Amino acid sequence: MQVYLVGGAVRDPLLGVEPGDRDFVVVGATPQQMLDAGYKPVGRDFPVFLHPVTGEEYALARTERKSGRGYRGFVVDADPSVTLEEDLQRRDFTVNAIARIVREDGAAGDIVDPLGGVRDLEARVLRHVGPAFVEDPLRVLRAARFMARLAPMGFTVAPETMALMRTMADSGELAELTPERVWQELRRSVASAAPSAFLRTLHDAGALGAVLPEVEALYGVPQRAEYHPEVDTGVHVEMVCDMAARLAPGDDVIGFAALVHDLGKACTPADVLPKHIGHEQAGLAPLRALCDRLKVPTAHRQLAVAVCREHLNVHRFDDLRASTVHDLLQRCDGFRQPARIAQLALACEADKRGRLGLEDVPYPQGAALVAALDAARAVRADAVAAEGLQGPALGEALRRARIQAIARATGKRP
Repeated sequence: MQVYLVGGAVRDPLLGVEPGDRDFVVVGATPQQMLDAGYKPVGRDFPVFLHPVTGEEYALARTERKSGRGYRGFVVDADPSVTLEEDLQRRDFTVNAIARIVREDGAAGDIVDPLGGVRDLEARVLRHVGPAFVEDPLRVLRAARFMARLAPMGFTVAPETMALMRTMADSGELAELTPERVWQELRRSVASAAPSAFLRTLHDAGALGAVLPEVEALYGVPQRAEYHPEVDTGVHVEMVCDMAARLAPGDDVIGFAALVHDLGKACTPADVLPKHIGHEQAGLAPLRALCDRLKVPTAHRQLAVAVCREHLNVHRFDDLRASTVHDLLQRCDGFRQPARIAQLALACEADKRGRLGLEDVPYPQGAALVAALDAARAVRADAVAAEGLQGPALGEALRRARIQAIARATGKRP
């Protein structure tokens, strides 16, 4: 029996990146041998065990073949005769198919790299392992998601891999992906360092329309150059997503809102372009359709709706009356969920700065919006109730008091 460290725990240190969880492959063992050694079984579709001391996952070396049933539609063979190279052959990319021997004392031993993953790491190339890549359409999304992480390090997709991804997209197989699988890849991508690379990779592969048709529809839609020097709405969304990743690193809630804030621009009639009058309201229907289809969690959906509907109002914060600011905060449920207003402010800042040449412009509107909420929330409802008001009268009195507090804090007219 030989144990190997595999996956990101080998790849990331070679890139100079702090590794996450460690994964292990065990070659030459049976499930009974693992049980006898004290490991706890957790895998339902193939043998995976938890180490009795560290709790880390140890999977028996296995092969997979497409069947239309079983784990992701694959038949899994975890026989003790399966070699390390056979196990690595089933993986998606060469950079994920590097192993390192684990010595008996637990120390890391030599690297085992039968598929040239180290070479591709050095060349900064994301390359598929072999022809079995086409057997799982999710790998197209995984390639794009890896690019969202690796593109800032200079990675590109190998031409032959991109060609294969185009073939897979053309086959229509991406339509077979479940909403849950698409959402998990999307969620991780918008929280990565360069979400634009996720979008651009799928767009270039002809795959974006299969999973995010509402976003694909934005490419080629022009905007007014005086407000959007980048002109193309799809390019703008890429820039906004990257700015959101810069302003709120790792935050997939803000990242998702940035992605979908301008969906209404794809609905603009051709004779109106490049203006987009009312695109905020027009974007709500496609946004809700996307959220329904992908079963997007409530927190992501609610912020995305608020940003889609309100981003132009936040941009023109200086022109709003205190009563208008109050009603905006109330529409976004800011009095009960104040954190949402801070998220709204950051997403709107990402929209403003996600434009060619405007990446470093100041955005005082965000801080002003949060300050207005703080002033309004400082008004005590029980103090207003002490005046003897009840029901709708109490609600209206509280609204007036909050508007006055916003006016005093911002210098706005009530």
